[in-house]
Amino acid sequence: MEIVYLADHEDQIPKVAEWYFDEWGHLLENPLDNIFVSRLQSCLNKTKFPLVILAIDGEELLGAAQIKLNQMSIYPNKEHWLAGIYVEPKYRGNNVAASLIKRIQEIAITLRVETLHLQTEDLSGGLYAKLGWKPDECVNFRNIDVMVMSKRLNA
Repeated sequence: MEIVYLADHEDQIPKVAEWYFDEWGHLLENPLDNIFVSRLQSCLNKTKFPLVILAIDGEELLGAAQIKLNQMSIYPNKEHWLAGIYVEPKYRGNNVAASLIKRIQEIAITLRVETLHLQTEDLSGGLYAKLGWKPDECVNFRNIDVMVMSKRLNA
């Protein structure tokens, strides 16, 4: 498995957009319009945010992750967010998500991010808690209960 930038694999935008739409499209104001393609096109970065990374094995796309800016409007002071963690169902349980998260953290450190934040519907913290993320609080955001978590990064 290799972790690469979406910026180097633009041809994968339609597949990642399809994943995101299938997973989170129901949260869109107009769920008939897949806006994830245009959102992903704005993430074709390597040295600034937002950016997306992909897990690939040969020609097979396994998963994706991203760093977004100011993901939750109720937290204006929390700038950098781990988001869009998605692993193709047949590859789940094979450390793909953990590898993506670890690589995102490395990239964030390189780009001088001190703290990353995330939101998860798994109120126990799940994989994130196992990887050292700390809970901040549980909130209801856009009618969904989520755990907001943070991780202080060491440069």
